[in-house]
Amino acid sequence: MSLVVEPKVYVDVLTGELTGGRVTESTRTIGGLQGYFLDETVRMAMDQSSPAYRVQAFEPEKEGTPGAICLATTTLYAGMVGDEYFLTRGHFHVNEDRPELEVTVNGTGFLVLMDATGKTWTESMSAGSVHHVPPATAHRVANIGVEPLVFISYWPSETGHDYAPIAERGFGIRVRQVDGKPTVVRS
Repeated sequence: MSLVVEPKVYVDVLTGELTGGRVTESTRTIGGLQGYFLDETVRMAMDQSSPAYRVQAFEPEKEGTPGAICLATTTLYAGMVGDEYFLTRGHFHVNEDRPELEVTVNGTGFLVLMDATGKTWTESMSAGSVHHVPPATAHRVANIGVEPLVFISYWPSETGHDYAPIAERGFGIRVRQVDGKPTVVRS
């Protein structure tokens, strides 16, 4: 019997790509982002099957089970819906006292944060940047570059994800192109 056990999951530190038997993958398409962009008419005219972002995840325990740290690599593709940059849906945590950590692997963007009172702010993301998402803070990411924005998220397995408040009310700001530049605009 060997005392050395090989890891079940690997992360390529240059690309963020996860590999291994317990990695799951999902893709969010333009069609799956109904209601998230300001210009719904433009979004509807786009190819609904076109991917907006892909998530690879490793969760050693089922969501909601205490005692593990999960990680996911998100690849948010470059693109726009009208003058608004591609974004992730965003969420609060079910267990509001749980934080999250984001590590940017590649690309440029904004981490959009919103507290329970609606106060909203952004942090610039670029290769190597590390971002702490405080407890009770909703978060989403917008890709303001011309290449995919890749970031790795880490969170406790008992955190849980609540997408409903964002789907219903959105964030207090939008990331739009104004005069050819990425601009944070109040909603």
